[in-house]
Amino acid sequence: MNKIYGQFDLETIEKLADIVNQKELSEITITDGDKTITVKGRKTAPPPLPFGFPPSGNAPAAAPAPAMPAENPSKPEPEFSGNIIKSPIVGTFYQSPSPDKPPFVKVGDKVKKGDVIMIIESMKLMNEIQSDFDGVVDRILVTDGQAVEYDQPIMIIK
Repeated sequence: MNKIYGQFDLETIEKLADIVNQKELSEITITDGDKTITVKGRKTAPPPLPFGFPPSGNAPAAAPAPAMPAENPSKPEPEFSGNIIKSPIVGTFYQSPSPDKPPFVKVGDKVKKGDVIMIIESMKLMNEIQSDFDGVVDRILVTDGQAVEYDQPIMIIK
């Protein structure tokens, strides 16, 4: 029998701590009905690459420039022309279904509404993200394997 801490058993807490450590997250929160638990890690996730960084994983291995702070209202968000695909969840962006497979889309590819254009891994689940628009992939704003936040712009389709 697992010992209960608050409303969660030790096994659940340990699994959350493992996820935080493996993914190098700053914290993770889960809710089950009226029960909520937050597990905080020691490390914070690396900041996302700034907008306009070379798309499709062509970024150098050097340390990325600091991310634009979302809390600072004096700095406006960059403006994009075209249809913006934003991350529907927090997770890790992947361009292809596996490392040995080609990317779902590349800059210049035509896409139709409903086409799978990326995967966002969240809590070890691979979530296929579909295009909400018909058009041509104009820009990919993040690199393969990069952590993404909820509502973060990922791709521009014109």
